[in-house]
Amino acid sequence: MPRFEEENMSSRIPPGVRLITRLQSGKPSRSAYRTSVLILTFIAYAAYHASRKPSSIVKSALDPQNTKSLTARSTGPLTNSYPWLVNHIFIEHSDPNPLQIGGNQSVSPANVTDGWAPFNGTDGTAILGEIDLAFLAVYSMGMYFAGHLGDRLDLRMLLTFGMIGSGACVALFGLGYWWNIHHFSYYLVVQMMGGLFQATGWPSVVAVVGNWFGKSKRGLIMGIWNAHTSVGNICGSLIAASVLQYGWGWSFVLPGVLVAFIGVTVFMFLVVTPEDVGFSSTYDQNTEDIPARTRNKTLLGDVEDGLSESPQKVVVVVDSEPTCDHINGKNECEKSLEIPLLRSLGSSSTKTDCEAVGFIKAWKIPGVAPFALCLFFSKLVAYTFLYWLPFYISHTAIDGEYLSNKTAGNLSTLFDLGGVVGGVLAGHISDRLDARAITAASFTYCSIPALFLYRIYGSVSMRVNIALMMLAGMLVNGPYALITTAVSADLGTHSSLKGNSRALATVTAIIDGTGSVGAALGPLLTGFISAQGWNGVFNMLMLAAFIAGLLLTRLVVAEIMDKVQRAREHSQENYIS
Repeated sequence: MPRFEEENMSSRIPPGVRLITRLQSGKPSRSAYRTSVLILTFIAYAAYHASRKPSSIVKSALDPQNTKSLTARSTGPLTNSYPWLVNHIFIEHSDPNPLQIGGNQSVSPANVTDGWAPFNGTDGTAILGEIDLAFLAVYSMGMYFAGHLGDRLDLRMLLTFGMIGSGACVALFGLGYWWNIHHFSYYLVVQMMGGLFQATGWPSVVAVVGNWFGKSKRGLIMGIWNAHTSVGNICGSLIAASVLQYGWGWSFVLPGVLVAFIGVTVFMFLVVTPEDVGFSSTYDQNTEDIPARTRNKTLLGDVEDGLSESPQKVVVVVDSEPTCDHINGKNECEKSLEIPLLRSLGSSSTKTDCEAVGFIKAWKIPGVAPFALCLFFSKLVAYTFLYWLPFYISHTAIDGEYLSNKTAGNLSTLFDLGGVVGGVLAGHISDRLDARAITAASFTYCSIPALFLYRIYGSVSMRVNIALMMLAGMLVNGPYALITTAVSADLGTHSSLKGNSRALATVTAIIDGTGSVGAALGPLLTGFISAQGWNGVFNMLMLAAFIAGLLLTRLVVAEIMDKVQRAREHSQENYIS
C-alpha cells in the first residue's frame, strides 16, 4: 500500500479508536466495529430526537390559557357538573406547590399559569404551531443539502458538527427563560437554526449503518435499530417533564447539553466505513453480475461475515439456471464462481465509485419518488403526535379527569413505545415477505381505524387510552420506520446504480427530506384546526394515512405480480425436476 494512502486511512480513524487499538494487542474484529457503529448511531439519533421533544412537553406551560380560544364538543361528568364547560374541554390544573423560577425567586402556581409571552395570548396555539413549522421547514430543506454533503464529506465530522450545533440551539431556546426574553423573533431564529443543524443527522447515520451492513436481514436489523427514534422521544419526554416544575428552561437546556456531549463521543469513536480500519467494503461493484438467486452465499454475504482483509477473490456458490441443467443433461443444481474483488484496500477506485450520485439522478431511481411521497403523509401523522400528543392528553378528559402537564408528558411516551414494536415488526415482516411496499401499505391502512378508535374511545378509561395509544403508535410508526431505514438503504444501493455506494446519504435525504415537509405541515395545521375541535385534526390524520397507502399502490401491485411470477417459475422447476 502506498505511504500516502496509509496516512490518509490513518487520518480517518477516530482518535478514540486509535487509542483503543494501541492499548490492546490485537486488532478489533469486524463484528466489534459493526456493533460499535450500531450502538453509537443509535445513541446519536436518540439524542437528536430527545432534543426535539421538549417543545411538545412545555406547550401547556407556555400557553396554559388557550382554553379561551380552543373549543370542542365534550361529554362526560365535567360537562354536566360545570355547564360553562360545554364546548370548552381544556382545563389547566396547577401543581399545589410553589415553583422555583430562575435563581431563588419563588412564585405561586397562579402566576405560573399565566404562561410565557409571546406564547400566552389568544393566538398562542397558532404561534406555537408556527414555531414548529419554522423548525421543520428548515429541517426538511436542510435535509436535501445535508444528504448532498454527506456523500461528499466525512460523515463523522458532519455528524459531530450537526450534533454540537443542534445542542447549542436547543440550549439557547431554554436560556430565553433565564434571560427573560419575550421576543418571538428570538425563539423563531433559534428554532430555525436548530432545524438546520438537525438536518445533518438522519442522512449521516443511515449512510454509516448502510456502509457496514448489506441487504440481508436489513429490515429486521434496521427495524430494531430505528427504535432510537422512539427511545429518544421517550427519554426526551421524561427528561423535559421531570424538570418542568423547576422552570421550563431546564426542559431545553438538559437535552441540549446531552446531544452536544454525544456529538463529541461520535467524533471520538465512530468509524464511518470498513475501509477506514482495514476491512473490505460491504458493497462491491461486481455484485450485479452475480445471479439473483443464491444459496445465502452471495458476495455481500461473504463480505458481511467477516473478511478481515481484502482478498484477491471470493468463491460464490450460485444456483444454475434450470435450462442449463436440462440442456447439459446434468442433475447438478449449483456451481462455483470465482469472482475477483475489483479493488483491494489502497487500490484506486473507479470513477463510478468516486463520484457521488447527483440529486436529479437519485430522484430517478425506481421507487424513490413513491416512497418519498408516501413518507410525506406518514410523517405528517407521526410528527403531529410527536408535537401535539402531550398537549392533547393534558387537555382531554380521560375517565372524566384531566391530567397535569407532567403526567400527560409521561403518558405520551407509550405512543413511542408502541412505535418501537411497530418498527421492529414492520422490518421483520418485510424481510420475511421480501416486500417493503406491501408491508408499509398494510400498516398504513390499518392505522386508519386505530386513529378513529383512539379519538372516540380514548377518553373512556386510562387502560383503554393506553391500549389504543400503543396500537396507534405501532401502526403509525411502523411504516415510517421502515421507509426511513431499510427502504432508504435498499434504494441507496439500488442495482441501477451499478455498485456505486455513494448515493446512500442523498437518497436517504430525498426520502426523509420530502417526509419532513409533511412533518412540518402536520403540526402547523393542527395548531389551526384544533381551534375548531380535535375531531377535525383526527380526520386530517386519517385522510393523510389513506393517501400514504394509495401512493404505494403501484409498488404493491408490482410486488404481488413478482411473487406470482416467482411462484409459477418455482412450480415449473418442480415439474421439470
